[in-house]
Amino acid sequence: MRRVVSTQGFGRALDRLRPVVGAVTRAHIALYRRTGGRLGHTAPGLPTMLLLDHVGARSGRPRTTPLLYFTHPDDPDDLVVVASYGGHPRHPAWFHNLRAHPDTTVQVRDEVRPVHARVATDEERARLWPAAIATYRPFAGYQRRAEEVGRTIPFVVLTRRRR
Repeated sequence: MRRVVSTQGFGRALDRLRPVVGAVTRAHIALYRRTGGRLGHTAPGLPTMLLLDHVGARSGRPRTTPLLYFTHPDDPDDLVVVASYGGHPRHPAWFHNLRAHPDTTVQVRDEVRPVHARVATDEERARLWPAAIATYRPFAGYQRRAEEVGRTIPFVVLTRRRR
């Protein structure tokens, strides 16, 4: 029971930080876009990042989220993002948005590419897990935290599509 309480406390703390995180995220997106990814594609202590464009599942409003990514080991043209939300009890909003509107775009450095998003199967997720941990070790802790409340962190595969 103690672990569930600590996970719920983590979620509340994350919710309280939302205004600060939002301001930092908006600045990151602006910097990434203005410099064609020369700034913002990498950050100290983090792997490479992309900008995911998506449409609100309920609102229909356009959104952009910077995310860590890695290339799919089976197809290096496919990109993989992890819907970890830091181990929060809920999936991130961008994940729900992609499920509602899977055809979207991502910006990787100065390239904007159209992609189709799909959730990795359980078998594929198991194969991708080592690459995720190699990319960003804290994903393992996020998964442990999510499991405390019965959530499995989904992986989303972004496959290039023709315009």
